[in-house]
Amino acid sequence: MSRKKIYIYVSLGIIVFLGWMFSKPNTTSVDFSERVKVSLRDVGNQLLLSNQDSTSLVLPIEELGRFRYKLSFQNPLSFEPSIIINTVKNSFKKADLYNYYRVEVKQCVDNEVAYSYEIKNSAEKDIIPCKGRVLPIDCYVVELKFTHTASFIFSKQFFLFALLFLLMVFVLDYIFSKPKVVENEVKKTDGVSKLGVFTFYPNQNKLVKQSEEISLSKKECELLEVFVSKPNQIITREELTKKVWEDNGVFVGRSLDTYVSKLRKKLKEDTSIRLTNVHGVGYKLEID
Repeated sequence: MSRKKIYIYVSLGIIVFLGWMFSKPNTTSVDFSERVKVSLRDVGNQLLLSNQDSTSLVLPIEELGRFRYKLSFQNPLSFEPSIIINTVKNSFKKADLYNYYRVEVKQCVDNEVAYSYEIKNSAEKDIIPCKGRVLPIDCYVVELKFTHTASFIFSKQFFLFALLFLLMVFVLDYIFSKPKVVENEVKKTDGVSKLGVFTFYPNQNKLVKQSEEISLSKKECELLEVFVSKPNQIITREELTKKVWEDNGVFVGRSLDTYVSKLRKKLKEDTSIRLTNVHGVGYKLEID
C-alpha cells in the first residue's frame, strides 16, 4: 500500500475520531426523549413558581410525535414571554439539548396559539416577538418541537460505525493491494521483463502496455536494462555511464540525465514506477 493511501486513511480516521469525540449522543434514543421530558417538567415547575404557585401539578409530559412534546398544567396560570424563553433555554442547556426548537403556547379551550417563538442557535436568526406582553391567567399548554433534526443524524453511534467501516475498508484494501507489490516487482521470463503495467522487450527495444507499443532508442533500452537488473537500489552515475557508454562510444556531458528524463516520460503512466535522482550519487528505479 502506498504512503499516499496510508496518509489518506489516517487523516480520515482522525476526522471521524474527532467527530465521535465531539458529537452528541444519539437523539433518537429513549435517553434523549427522557431528557427532554425531565427538562420540560423543570420548565413547568419554574413557570408555576413564577406564578407564586408551589402546590399545583405539572401534568405528565406528552410525546406528540418525532421531536414534538407537550407540557400541560393542572391549574390556569399566566405567562410572561421572557420568563418562558429564559427558562426553556437554561433548562435545555443543563440537559445538553439542541438549540433549534419552536415553542407554542396554546389556549386549552380552542387550541389557538397565544404566543410562540423560535430559537435557531443564533441571536440574529432567533424569532422572539412580543417579549414584554404578559398573557392573562388562563388554561394553557406548551408545545415544543425540535426543528433542526438533520444534526441529530451525526450521533456518536454514527461516527463509531463510520470508524469501524473505515477500519474494515483499510484492512480489505491492504489485503487486496498486497499482490500488486508482487506484480510490480521486476519479473524476467525468456529475456522479457515485467515492469509494473509494462512489459519490457530489451531485444526489440520496446515497452508494451496492453496493446500499446512504446519504442525505445538503443541507449534508452540499455539504460533501462541496467535499472531493471537492480530495482529499488541506488546505481551510481559511474556505473551507469560505464555500462551504457564506455564500451560504445564517447560519453558527452549530460547525456545520462537526458536519457533518464526520456525514460521517465515513457514510464510515467505507471505511478508505482519512479526513476528518482539521488543527489550527487546516481539514480534509483523505485517500484512500489
